[in-house]
Amino acid sequence: MTRIYMIRHGKAAAGWDGDADPGLNELGRAQAEAVAKKVQALVATPVPIYSSPLKRCQETAAPLAAAWGVTPQIEAGVGEIPPPLEDLTERTQWLRRVMAGTWEGLYRDAVSVESGVDFRGWNDNVVNTLNAFKGEAVVIFSHFIALNAAYCAATGAADVVSFAPENCSLSIFDTDGTSLSLVAQGEETEDMKIALGKRS
Repeated sequence: MTRIYMIRHGKAAAGWDGDADPGLNELGRAQAEAVAKKVQALVATPVPIYSSPLKRCQETAAPLAAAWGVTPQIEAGVGEIPPPLEDLTERTQWLRRVMAGTWEGLYRDAVSVESGVDFRGWNDNVVNTLNAFKGEAVVIFSHFIALNAAYCAATGAADVVSFAPENCSLSIFDTDGTSLSLVAQGEETEDMKIALGKRS
């Protein structure tokens, strides 16, 4: 059994409609420092760190990596959901639409289908990547939708946004190499839940 500490990146300097690959803003950097301390309190000795290729995840991983004296490994399998549109405004509108629906709805979405992006394959790849990790534990710095892919695989939930992880929210999963189980769900952002009509 491998324990997976999966963390959403810190607050980015821009949203999907502002920059294709932003780094962290000042708040995001403070969140990254705080979650590094949180992980160190949970994990007694350094374990491998993996990060999405995007700047906001790599910058979020940096404080923990520095504290442990390790180099994060870049893992595309825990990267951002691939945007089917180049225009930043259009892809933000698309993202908002699919986030309000189900995974099956995403796979049938007209823009998704026309783009030729295999979103079912992307989802499966996130889950397969997580199940392939070996050893006692790993720490993963990833994204909102990828965290939901893991959460849904572990719980059977059907909505693209089945939980709304806050920036630097830490969720814990176990994998037996075949399937994921949820150990602890990370902190949620109420703003996102309200925006999607999922307020608890």
